[in-house]
Amino acid sequence: MVFTSFIHPIMKYHPVDRNLYIKNRAKFTAQMKPNGVAVFNSNDIYPVSADSTLPFAQHRDILYLSGVDQEESILLLFPDAQYPHLREILFLRETNEHIAVWEGEKLTKERAYEVSGIKTVYWLTDFQKILKEVMAYAETMYINTNEHYRATLETETREARFVKWWKENYPAHKVEKSNPILQRLRSVKESEEIDLLQKACDITEKGFRRVLSFVKPNVMEYEIEAEFAHEFLRNRSKGFAYTPIIASGNNANVLHYIENNQQCRAGDLILLDVGAEYANYSSDMTRMIPVSGRFTERQKEVYHAVLRVKNEATKMLVPGTLWKEYHVEVGKIMTSELLGLGLLDKADVQNENPEWPAYKKYFMHGTSHHLGLDTHDYGLLHEPMQANMVFTVEPGIYIPKEGFGIRLEDDVVIQKTGEPYNLMRNIPIEVEEIESIMNA
Repeated sequence: MVFTSFIHPIMKYHPVDRNLYIKNRAKFTAQMKPNGVAVFNSNDIYPVSADSTLPFAQHRDILYLSGVDQEESILLLFPDAQYPHLREILFLRETNEHIAVWEGEKLTKERAYEVSGIKTVYWLTDFQKILKEVMAYAETMYINTNEHYRATLETETREARFVKWWKENYPAHKVEKSNPILQRLRSVKESEEIDLLQKACDITEKGFRRVLSFVKPNVMEYEIEAEFAHEFLRNRSKGFAYTPIIASGNNANVLHYIENNQQCRAGDLILLDVGAEYANYSSDMTRMIPVSGRFTERQKEVYHAVLRVKNEATKMLVPGTLWKEYHVEVGKIMTSELLGLGLLDKADVQNENPEWPAYKKYFMHGTSHHLGLDTHDYGLLHEPMQANMVFTVEPGIYIPKEGFGIRLEDDVVIQKTGEPYNLMRNIPIEVEEIESIMNA
């Protein structure tokens, strides 16, 4: 990845080559209808209580198209504008010495160009005036709505408020959606994005190796979480890409266990579902480690079964694969392994409900999801997989009666030919390597 020479004024991470965002905008505008205008907003800063707020997290769409990682920013794209200065516009909160003293440095117009490659930059106070001029020429407005298949929308976002205002104030314009375009574009990564994902995975590796040397009987789950956080932050990550799961013993059988408040007992396994972010790109790793530094024979037996499923599932992530059919095939592989482990018998399989196959008793979630700027990233699941899509691979077997569950997860890039490229190839996963490091 090529870095520009300037110092990023706000973020921990190294500056990203603005050519990435120039390419992303070109891909997006190429899909727009004639005389269309698209607008993208930063996320809100969400209040907690009194004057407290949650840490700011940028809306991934404006970030993808501009590289601007700052609150109260707006991107306007009008590729068919007769005047060149109206084709790409950034609107930023005006900065000054007072703001710099109290809140830290914000993007100047010059820095915004260096970050994004967008030459026309106005302060936010000019937005409605400029938009009015643009809308006089435009025929279609592209609204940005959240249509991710996992989305739960209980809070009105800054983007949603703007869409409502925009449609009310310009009711004569046609309306199109940005999201279907972005679902396709964001799911196929540029080489610069894969480099950023690799960096996130490399930071996760450092955290995992640190934890392997740290874990011992009676350690608390939250102490392990703290070790990851320490290593992530010292490597220019903002921290966890998602809420970490540090689940010892039977806690591993709760799929989204996030309390991380129990003591790790000798003889138990710990499920670590943890990933660092880097430059807002997510990694997503799951590993299993033994509290005492050694797996029992039964734990190894189940572990190797999960690892075989992961390895076979990975081979199927190739161009042309359909997500739904892929999961059916993974289910067949898992069924075979569960029969071998004695968790299922032939009668269970013969009498299974096709809507909820027998293997679902022990493996009830999906095997793969898109990964990128979001941990569950954009991607249209009914369309065939393509080269440079990035997926997780994360089968698991959960056995509450035996007091443990096992899940293993890597992040892989689909290649034009051959098997996917594993971004987590250097993170220990074999039983022998994990035991060797823990007992060094």
